[in-house]
Amino acid sequence: MKKCLFLFCLLVSSLLLVAQTKSAKNSPLLTEATPESQGFSTERLARMDAMLQSAVTDSDIPGAVMLIARNGKIVYWKAFGMADNQAKRTLKRDDIFRIASQTKAITSTAVMMLWEQGKFQLDDPISKYIPEFKNPQVLKDFKYGDTTWTGEPAKSEITIRQLITHTSGVGYGVIDGDERFRMIYHKAGITDLYSDKGVTIGESVRKLAKLPLHHNPGEKYTYSEGIDVLGYLIEVVSGEPLDQYFRKHIFEPLGMNDTYFYLPSEKASRLVAVQEPKNGQWVRFPNTFYNPDYPLTKGTFFSGGAGLSSTAKDYATFLQMYLNGGELNGKRLLSRTTVDVVLTNQVGDLFAWDNGKGFSLAFGVLNEKGEAKGGQGSAGTFDWGGYFNTSYFADPEEKIIGVLLKQTQGTVSDETGAYMRQMIYQALDD
Repeated sequence: MKKCLFLFCLLVSSLLLVAQTKSAKNSPLLTEATPESQGFSTERLARMDAMLQSAVTDSDIPGAVMLIARNGKIVYWKAFGMADNQAKRTLKRDDIFRIASQTKAITSTAVMMLWEQGKFQLDDPISKYIPEFKNPQVLKDFKYGDTTWTGEPAKSEITIRQLITHTSGVGYGVIDGDERFRMIYHKAGITDLYSDKGVTIGESVRKLAKLPLHHNPGEKYTYSEGIDVLGYLIEVVSGEPLDQYFRKHIFEPLGMNDTYFYLPSEKASRLVAVQEPKNGQWVRFPNTFYNPDYPLTKGTFFSGGAGLSSTAKDYATFLQMYLNGGELNGKRLLSRTTVDVVLTNQVGDLFAWDNGKGFSLAFGVLNEKGEAKGGQGSAGTFDWGGYFNTSYFADPEEKIIGVLLKQTQGTVSDETGAYMRQMIYQALDD
């Protein structure tokens, strides 16, 4: 009897650990359909072909994959150009791209899944779960000669909400806009994006916790490594490594079978090369602060802010879950009320990049001013992009998804991202 009771309790405990649940709603997985069936004009979508093919022909980009979906149906999914010019490998529409900061929305989603389980409050201080963040300091003085710094006590503790909305004051290492922080992070050995030296996200985050902030928590929007901190928070409160948490609770339930921190060997041939223009040719980007062989070289560092690689269809699947109110294929990751909160601007006017956009708990969010500019989507459209020239958006009102993936670095004359939404919305014929 005692053994049966123990097994029953173990079963209940294991069920409670599953972040995703079965849903009474059962939205289908993404499938392909004709443009006309979803209110698009095939003739007008051909203008997208012309725009992307022209960019390849003119050497603005080496290649691109574009996917458009509406009402859960893929109406456009094409590849243009090359995956690797030096290897003479043609790009295919299911090839795998480093999505960098597109990782952030997935990490933020995992945070909100754990929030739904009552693991924490969004306005809890992060030091409650990662004690090293107790008593943060704001940068006061910095000496360029020896990179030493002094700080002054911050006016408040850093909260989880501030980390997820980039208002914590945490910096961003090698891509930080302030040279002082680039130098401070480098000296401290903070890991950005990827490492093959056996470092873990926990080790890097605990070092980061001892470094100064740009400003007092909550005072400004500063794009930051805060989502990496939250990647470690996920490990702390779930008891699972970040890669396993993603696989078990997000990727497998949604059928995102090509999204990884480190690619399995059987999928290595599908990874698109990062390329730069040089002497009129597209060549592989050299080793800089990250290893261009990433994510083929295995590692133990799981960057919650920038570490994933994926395909256009996998990422569109993730976005479709949001358009469905948190559910896909009978699996509920978030309640519709949580999705509403996630997609609401959280930072007021602190997000100063564009007066037509705010920032939510996972995405940039278009407001009425942004909608009025035209060609960007309806108010409430959410979006972001990645360091290696990837971008996406999803429009809850029109039920449209657009994912545009490229892999470039260096100075390029690429404007395809700027024209993507314009070319999608002009193709509506409903």
